[in-house]
Amino acid sequence: MTGMTSTARPFLNRRLAEFGTTVFAEMSALALRTGSINLGQGFPDTDGPEEVREAAVRALRDGRGNQYPPGPGVPELRTAIAEHQRRRYGLTFDPDTEVLVTAGATEAIAATLLALLEPGDEVVALEPYYDSYAACIAMAGAARVPVTLRPDPEQARFRLDLDELRNAVTDRTRLLLINTPHNPTGTVLTREELTAVAELAVERDLLVVTDEVYEHLVFDGAEHVPLATLPGMRERTVTIGSAGKTFSFTGWKVGWVTASPGLVSAVRSAKQFLTYVSSGPFQYAVAEALALPDTYFDAFRTDMLAKRDLLAAGLTEAGFAVYRPAGTYFITTDIRPLGESDGYAFCRSLPERAGVVAIPNAVFYDHREAGAPFVRFAFCKQKTVLEEATERLRSLTA
Repeated sequence: MTGMTSTARPFLNRRLAEFGTTVFAEMSALALRTGSINLGQGFPDTDGPEEVREAAVRALRDGRGNQYPPGPGVPELRTAIAEHQRRRYGLTFDPDTEVLVTAGATEAIAATLLALLEPGDEVVALEPYYDSYAACIAMAGAARVPVTLRPDPEQARFRLDLDELRNAVTDRTRLLLINTPHNPTGTVLTREELTAVAELAVERDLLVVTDEVYEHLVFDGAEHVPLATLPGMRERTVTIGSAGKTFSFTGWKVGWVTASPGLVSAVRSAKQFLTYVSSGPFQYAVAEALALPDTYFDAFRTDMLAKRDLLAAGLTEAGFAVYRPAGTYFITTDIRPLGESDGYAFCRSLPERAGVVAIPNAVFYDHREAGAPFVRFAFCKQKTVLEEATERLRSLTA
């Protein structure tokens, strides 16, 4: 029949066809179906500070944010973000022109890449990477160029090869996409490593997008160094932050971008056609959260450190090789000591074998073989849940 659209070709465009359903949805559904403990998806199983939750309730009752908030974000939150960056890192941002509130870090990433990339541009990103990076680069019509963080079993960490990073940059490279503290490996790039990244960006005149959502979760003396604090980086860096990971309200979806006025204006141009605005009442609550005293952030980090150590010890006892993270709330493990080598198959069978759900790291790689034997567990759960999970995992070697 003429005049009708043909359904002979797939509906999903070629740029997104490779992605399908996220592994998080698949594994969370598996957890529900089997009644397993979900250590896969990175969300806490308890709410954050009561005073922050009450601030959201108060905003709702007072009618603040129940209608569309301002496009850049409510002034109170933009001011709080700027003050947080100044107090923590000595970075000065104008709340009116250099801060943009987004629907979580995921939208910040999407809007930034859609705004800054042209079709055919190359993006150098650290591999393994948060899965939305690849999808957003594809939606922008750009090409991702992964630089693989290499496992160092002796140091029980993953390392960035700076020579490999430098060699990945070509005349088509538009920007570097950096994530530290790094999900999923837990690596925190050192000041020396970040200085080398900054020098490369300045030398090759590259933009840098830096995902710093785990900035308050660094352990064992590791230091979080915002890339924008380094020489030559303030005007070429888009820094992405989020309230969800720091305050344990991931469902509120409040994130932000800080950058120079031109970069923020560009990102806002893309963001306005994604969600336009979001999370109105929660923005006021996050403004109060960012002003919490240092004792909150210290206690939050101490609590997560204890949970990290609890899960790391249990995974070691269960026979995994553990890469103890210096940041985030994820632990990457190597399953080869268990006689396994396929992380995807392992994670699909783990609920039936042990009643626990994890995430195969291979889904975060272009070079799938490099990530095949690695599996990620989240420790942002109650201690009793982690204790039960580690008890179940011991059955793998019983």
